[in-house]
Amino acid sequence: MANCKYQSKIEVIEFLISRAMAKTTRYTIATLNLLNFAAPPYSFYQLHESYNDTQWQTKLQFITGMIEHLNPTIIAFQEVFSIQTLQLLCEDLGLPYFTTVATPKPDPVYPNVLFNPVVAVASKVPFKTAQALEPCPELLEYLNNQQHFEFNRTPVKCTFELPGFGELALYAVHFKSQRVHSMAHMLKNENQDDPLLNLLHQTVGQMQSQISRSLEASIVYYDALKTQREKHTPTIVLGDFNDHITNAALSFMTQSFPPNTDLSLPDSVGLADVFHLADNAFSFDKKPPSHYYHGKGNVLDYILASKEFNPHMPTSPINALRYISLDKHLDPERSDEDIRYSDHASIAIEFEVYIQSA
Repeated sequence: MANCKYQSKIEVIEFLISRAMAKTTRYTIATLNLLNFAAPPYSFYQLHESYNDTQWQTKLQFITGMIEHLNPTIIAFQEVFSIQTLQLLCEDLGLPYFTTVATPKPDPVYPNVLFNPVVAVASKVPFKTAQALEPCPELLEYLNNQQHFEFNRTPVKCTFELPGFGELALYAVHFKSQRVHSMAHMLKNENQDDPLLNLLHQTVGQMQSQISRSLEASIVYYDALKTQREKHTPTIVLGDFNDHITNAALSFMTQSFPPNTDLSLPDSVGLADVFHLADNAFSFDKKPPSHYYHGKGNVLDYILASKEFNPHMPTSPINALRYISLDKHLDPERSDEDIRYSDHASIAIEFEVYIQSA
């Protein structure tokens, strides 16, 4: 149904009548940044950064509670160091299908210290395809990035077949953080208090971070729209964007797409923030923060979707769409991270689709 094209008013009327006689089923698609999911005895980034047994059990209980509450059909994870541990946990929670497309890197001297956490996807339904997103060489050349390009965290591109909905293309992402790479080596000065170094970090360093994040987002955006155009496939991009969607580095991903695009137009492609499409958006004073930094709330986690996820269009395959934010564990007043939980909210969409009677 997701790819149907209606050629006349009669076809639309027949479609609406068939809906009235159909049953519905629900799907939930979620994302959660796990915050340094590294099972003991492994450490993350530094030898002293690790969990004791009590902290780790609390962490597993927290994640279990989140997944049980969400009951997701598909869920994306960020900051995964212990892949097999997470896969087994997901299997126990009714998510038997699991994939990653990269592996964390151990320290060459201390192999229990891990770097480069990965993105993972777990699902109740089988993957049709699952692969690392490969950047288009022509796009990199167009963006004047002809040197060897690597994502900071490689996105997972996968497809599913959802009964009553059809094929779904999903991109699980974790874009470049706002952390600045040190420029001390360029000044041949290891003094981190050097005023010039601090100024460069606040200006050139911040700009480099934005450029990296924007480049990653451009590659995902291009591939998602190309998939929509060529495959006529409903599309979702979700995960930790590490920036607000209206900021300069990412605003192009949604600003040019009218969310009320007529589904009968096959060439209309784009992405919209599903929060603004959700039936329950009015129940929020504003979009809830998904992360806090020094007491300030920020929306860093997103679910962007193609036109098929607009439930307000008569010919949408979706009957209803609800936005979910699980953020009770976040403390705006806390100045440091509590590794037992997550420093991000989990966000999700729950949507209903019609299932035609036999």
